[in-house]
Amino acid sequence: MKLPTPEDLRERRHSLELTQSELAERAGVSQPLIARIEGDDVDPRLSTLRRIVEAMDAAEGAIRRAEDVMHEPVIAVAPDDSVREAVETMSAEGYSQLPVARDGYPVGLISTSDIRRVDENEGLGDLPVAEVMREALTTVGRDATLDEVDNHLDHHDAVIVVEGGKMRGIITEADVAADLQA
Repeated sequence: MKLPTPEDLRERRHSLELTQSELAERAGVSQPLIARIEGDDVDPRLSTLRRIVEAMDAAEGAIRRAEDVMHEPVIAVAPDDSVREAVETMSAEGYSQLPVARDGYPVGLISTSDIRRVDENEGLGDLPVAEVMREALTTVGRDATLDEVDNHLDHHDAVIVVEGGKMRGIITEADVAADLQA
């Protein structure tokens, strides 16, 4: 077992968004001891260090990430596909929106509300998706916290999970709600 350095402990605590007091309470030690360990002022006993690391492991397990709730594989349409094809795909899959992707990378989103806004006389079904889609969308990495995703969902209908320049998943309000009830 590689022992974490004081800097390792401080960085991990910050990444978990824990205060020294919160970590101390979870580990059953005092806050001043956490401060002294992180400041490299004291050499903790191995049993104390183990309790601190276990408390951080437990806290990390409690943090839900985008990869925990994303829906995969992502069903998408291309910007050049017709709106009719998008509607057929949404209908077949039971979705009210689809990401629009070019070469596997998200470039927009098309939803039933976007389609309803277009004048029926324009030959809607024959229009390319690019003329109806919204280009504003949010992407996150697999490790984004559920809190981050939820903040994005306050302003967007969906969040696309991207890894290596490709779509790997999609998260909607329904996915977050289902996760909260699980």
